[in-house]
Amino acid sequence: MYERHFGLTERPFSLTPDTAFFYAHEGAQAALNTLLVALRSGEGFVKIVAEVGCGKTLLCRRLLAALATECETAYIPNPALDARNMLLAVCDELGIEIDAGESSHRIVKELKRCLLDHARHGRRVVLIIDEAQCIPDDTVEALRLMSNIETEKQKLLQIVLFGQPELDIKLSQPHLRQLLQRVTFADHIAPMQTLEVGTYVDHRLQVAGATDPRIFTDAAIEELSELSHGVPRLINIIAHKALMLAFGEGVLKVERRHVLFASDDTAAVSPSTAGGLKSMMKKLTAFGRRVGRQ
Repeated sequence: MYERHFGLTERPFSLTPDTAFFYAHEGAQAALNTLLVALRSGEGFVKIVAEVGCGKTLLCRRLLAALATECETAYIPNPALDARNMLLAVCDELGIEIDAGESSHRIVKELKRCLLDHARHGRRVVLIIDEAQCIPDDTVEALRLMSNIETEKQKLLQIVLFGQPELDIKLSQPHLRQLLQRVTFADHIAPMQTLEVGTYVDHRLQVAGATDPRIFTDAAIEELSELSHGVPRLINIIAHKALMLAFGEGVLKVERRHVLFASDDTAAVSPSTAGGLKSMMKKLTAFGRRVGRQ
């Protein structure tokens, strides 16, 4: 409802992982560099870990876009699958037709045939798994066995695991140590530094069509950085609500007070006072009038 008011063509702080809004802050760029170097050098297993809301899925999508012209990719966004269904999901992503009643041995054989065919044509195959902390232990072992499909010269299947810190805990279990030893490259996506938050906000506003990206005042950015702790998801949630409040007041700048009220309505920031935005909206009588006219 506020896009026209701020001269935007779309909402700048959506939680949808749209690669058009990807911002290469220090942590994200370092992780992307690690991934590209490892995969282009033929490494078998790569692992990226980040806390909730730090942009794993968006980085995952950015990686898929970067690899689109140089290799075949299979993407598993929801890996809470048993070993057999994981095999079937990978085959489906690679376009391998498998009858539902086929044995696991036959499925692996068809997968190997497909991987060998890609290798003969000079194409690498990369399997990317998001939310990897959800993979059942038995399926982790199946992934290790899939990674064993290789020639004397190269791995036929490279695997990238994106997960929350629980993934590290899972892989540290003694019975999964064989896979952990195969992870040759790993990185961690840290939250944004304070100075990066303002640039991140300006970047998303520019992508969303703002001719003047400095919609947020310096004080608002400083408060936003402190309250979000540099976590992109929290930045997006608070910034979106702050824009709503500024629109409700009929002003073109987001001030510190808007960010504070927005954070009061965000349970992840202020769980004991969530609902503050609703109270504030009632006080903004102009808000109702503006919505009624649009």
